[in-house]
Amino acid sequence: MAPRVVIIGTGPAGVRAAQALVEAGLRPTVVDEGRRDGGQIYRRQPEGFSRSYETLYGTEAERAASLHQSFDALKGKIGYLPETLVWNISPNTVHLASGTRYQTLTFDSLIVCSGATDRLMPVKGWHQAGTYSLGGAQVALKSQGCAIGSRIVMMGSGPLLYLVAAQYVKAGAQVAVVLDTSTFIQRMAALPRLLAIPAALKKGIALTRVLAKARVPVHRGVQPLEIKGSQQDGVSGVVVALSDGKRLELACDAVALGYHLRPETQLADLAGCRFLFDDNTHQWLPQIDEDGRSSVKGVYLAGDGARVRGADAAERSGRLAALAALRDHGMQVEGIERLRAELARFTRFAAGLREAFPWPAKFAASLPDETIVCRCEAITAGELRRVVQATGAQEANRAKAFSRVGMGRCQGRYCGHAGAEIIAAAASVPLSSVGRLRGQAPVKPLPVALAEEVGE
Repeated sequence: MAPRVVIIGTGPAGVRAAQALVEAGLRPTVVDEGRRDGGQIYRRQPEGFSRSYETLYGTEAERAASLHQSFDALKGKIGYLPETLVWNISPNTVHLASGTRYQTLTFDSLIVCSGATDRLMPVKGWHQAGTYSLGGAQVALKSQGCAIGSRIVMMGSGPLLYLVAAQYVKAGAQVAVVLDTSTFIQRMAALPRLLAIPAALKKGIALTRVLAKARVPVHRGVQPLEIKGSQQDGVSGVVVALSDGKRLELACDAVALGYHLRPETQLADLAGCRFLFDDNTHQWLPQIDEDGRSSVKGVYLAGDGARVRGADAAERSGRLAALAALRDHGMQVEGIERLRAELARFTRFAAGLREAFPWPAKFAASLPDETIVCRCEAITAGELRRVVQATGAQEANRAKAFSRVGMGRCQGRYCGHAGAEIIAAAASVPLSSVGRLRGQAPVKPLPVALAEEVGE
């Protein structure tokens, strides 16, 4: 019998994994939380919207169109479950929720293409209404066809900062300023690695030209100090320290904030995958081999959900994971060596991006005590530090138990990394010793339903 393969996600990795399996004669089941395919970077606009690919995706228009066309061609050859949340994974079984309908799917192989999410460092006042993650701002533009404000500040670091800013400019929104915590010197030091993928570097330069043409000011080497606002009116401005130490205050009604991306690893955690601490990125990552095999037999991890290397790399890693699954089921496959070599180049490029746009770990120690770290539970940096000092809690889950940091509906997706940095700084211990917040099912809140779970 043909192996039962389930793919989670319809971003670049998920689509190419499905394509490889269909080419091999299989009919995989593809599950996606979104209403339409494309993932985050190639998220499709709602039905009935007619903005062009060039307007919506900018430099990524051609690849977005290619991915969408590929998935459209696959729909009759796969089992497709859109608007379906994978809320838990147990041995050889995924647990699904669609509206108030619950079901399970069993699998012989599972390819998790969960994508990436924003990596965030808190700043005083970031809980004010009108503060979005960069990814959230991008969703508003692509899926709702609207801007997050009428005068917007883009703040943080990483390629996504410039991509979202350029997309907003192309859509006709007013981007007041781009505030980048990385420096020009860091970018120049990373250039040798960035040259591993000249086309990607060229796209990045093109984004900066879009901003320059629109006369959007860009300040590098800044330190965010505060997002000003009120409970009644939301965001009213931002305050940063410039690279020369001068204080800059700007009026705005919305802020998009983010520091590159991090893998969305909760499903890998629930699947029982082993994690290792990566010193280069200051985070715990699931252990995978060069083809995407996890530590759990039959579970494969692909795309930015395993390693953040960009959409082009995700397409290749998705196909590679599918070929690895086929090979593990005794089927003949071709192209693995070529895909490995191509991904090695993207890995070097990703290392260059980390060097050019580093995670601002140093900011955690200097956050004012009144800064809210966990927005779900309204826990401040001062409260978290007092827990560390009063109880000796130097491990993430122990600190969570005493403080409730990471106990809200997002389960630490937005505060977990910064919270760990604050704990490490307060306890004067290495970040690796703080550990990571354990994933819990359900990964997101579920509706209460009376219907019994149905197995398939």
